[in-house]
Amino acid sequence: MELKLYNSMTQQKEIFRPKVPGKVGMYVCGVTAYDYSHLGHARAAVAFDILYRYLQHLGYEVTYVRNFTDVDDKIIRRANELGEDPLSLSVRYCREYQFDMANLQCLPPTIEPCVSKHMEQITDMITQIIDNGYAYVVDKDVVGKDVFFAVDKSQNYGKLSGQKLEHNRAGERVAVDSRKRNPADFALWKAAKKGEPSWDSPWGHGRPGWHIECSAMSAKYLTSNFDIHGGGIDLIFPHHENEIAQSCAACKDSNVSYWMHNGHVTNNNEKMSKSLGNFFTIRQITDRYHPLALRHFLISAHYRSPLSYTVLQLERASDAVFNIYQILQDCEVALSSSFREGDLKVARITPATQVCINDLRREFQTRMSDDLNTSHILTGTSFQDALKFINSCLKMLKKEQPEQRQLSTFKSLVELEEEVKSVLCILGLMPPSTYSEVLEQLKANALKRAGLVEEDVLRLIEERVTARKNKDFARSDEVRTDLSTKGIALMDEGKETIWRPCVPVEQVQRAPSVAAAATSEEHKA
Repeated sequence: MELKLYNSMTQQKEIFRPKVPGKVGMYVCGVTAYDYSHLGHARAAVAFDILYRYLQHLGYEVTYVRNFTDVDDKIIRRANELGEDPLSLSVRYCREYQFDMANLQCLPPTIEPCVSKHMEQITDMITQIIDNGYAYVVDKDVVGKDVFFAVDKSQNYGKLSGQKLEHNRAGERVAVDSRKRNPADFALWKAAKKGEPSWDSPWGHGRPGWHIECSAMSAKYLTSNFDIHGGGIDLIFPHHENEIAQSCAACKDSNVSYWMHNGHVTNNNEKMSKSLGNFFTIRQITDRYHPLALRHFLISAHYRSPLSYTVLQLERASDAVFNIYQILQDCEVALSSSFREGDLKVARITPATQVCINDLRREFQTRMSDDLNTSHILTGTSFQDALKFINSCLKMLKKEQPEQRQLSTFKSLVELEEEVKSVLCILGLMPPSTYSEVLEQLKANALKRAGLVEEDVLRLIEERVTARKNKDFARSDEVRTDLSTKGIALMDEGKETIWRPCVPVEQVQRAPSVAAAATSEEHKA
């Protein structure tokens, strides 16, 4: 089944064909490291992590480059606010971002270049652009000069975004500067300012503009011709449009085969961003929800569609992953029973199991091959049927049945479990620890959200047991109902009552209370 990817350049799905058979070069724009990363950053990282994983699953050797912007106006402003060196501040937040990505089960890219370590490549590319007649130097002062890209020289400017030059009114998308030949011209190099980090260049001390960094670093690691360039949809214009213009100006044969962009995370129908102040950091969410629940939430919509942030959606994602890992934990316990390996080799899985496996494999491949359509994989019929079938097999194993049938059920369980785990692995949802550990972590998160400790729940369970013995069913029901509104479900199993997390029955639609932490110095945008 051929992989089709949506190409933002052509605005249609296209069959993926790499430039070099068996190999893929992929560049994704990373974060500007001046603060903790928010859910929008998490969505971009997870979306392209799934692409990375799926390409590897298909057998491709992937060189995945994701940059860090560690030289930028925002970093300098934040560093000045905190009285910190800008590069030191950026290094710190690069590490925090990597910590968040590891928590979200995002595989490390092949290369994670920083702007500050690629000044030679950047200045060389700017020199080439000037030599080719696409940029001009403007005197600023004795310390250094500015260099601007001349958009009028770029014949195909706007081909990615559809943006026309006459629509670029000064003071809106572009900075007002009377020295520019065209208001839409953008900075390739900025002359040094007092108190800001700067580097030597043919134009004096200064630092690069935003757009040039990705052109220079992608060319260094992937050449000027590579397969996939990705990022958030907000980067289409001006960042990626400007990248195309300057890359082609430096090398006329520069070409990216597929431009891919993920949709926004929205909060009250607005893009979630630091500039709007309506964002939640990854840390704020993972303080209350397991990182794998957050990842499940992030892939619950197609990567190109807007993803609406609500507490209810996070609760549902948390409940879904608990259910998956509980079933796999039960399966693992059952499979720990000792069967002779020789007996299992000759045993055959049931025809119904084979149908279930084939259906799951077919649906997964179909959806993933259709532009990575993860939105209905885990909630789809085939995956849910597989989980139900595992539960059915587990019940069968507890019953008395002939040895061959028992062996067949056991082997069916083994192979079905492997297929489910394969799907979860490609989606980045296989936990790094044991199922039991993740289940305990999910329960601890649920208790935290409910404002309870386990002793509180156990005490209420005992109170409910007593109430039932005394035929006080009103109190018994009240205990169960009160807990369910807080996201704690009581399960009567024989004579024993256990508890597990659930979606709160009366879910209040509001942001996590930890959002108050955003007012702390560490979380100010």
